[in-house]
Amino acid sequence: MGIFSFGKKRQFFTPEQQALMVEAIKEAERNTSGEVRVFIESKCEYVNAVDRAQEIFFNLQMEKTQDRNAVLLYMAMDDHQLALFADEGIYQRLGKQYWEEEVRKIISEIKKDHLVEGICTIVTDIGQALKEQFPYDDKGDKNELPDEIIFGH
Repeated sequence: MGIFSFGKKRQFFTPEQQALMVEAIKEAERNTSGEVRVFIESKCEYVNAVDRAQEIFFNLQMEKTQDRNAVLLYMAMDDHQLALFADEGIYQRLGKQYWEEEVRKIISEIKKDHLVEGICTIVTDIGQALKEQFPYDDKGDKNELPDEIIFGH
């Protein structure tokens, strides 16, 4: 690594850990028309992680899914912040309590030093909820958003 590392993205996970998380996303989306994305960066640009998650959600054009059923898991690693941001189609069906419980679950896993497992678990839980609310339709369902993890700065 050189003296200057402007714009270089930090590696928070090994390639194997990233592969586990991407596989969890693919599996979560397998039986639903819903979409799950994971965005990870060092620091949150806002005081409220939900505001940052909302900004990223719309920058990634996640609201353009056909059924408005995309969900973003946002994490700011250095700031120890996270948020779930769900589009109106899925958020309203599941209600505020569901989303708050999912955040509690992942925080519990993180406190046990199970970060990757926590991410995979929450992605799986969201996939199950999406499956129940927006089941896969083999007559036109397609993967509307990429499955890879997005790393910010």
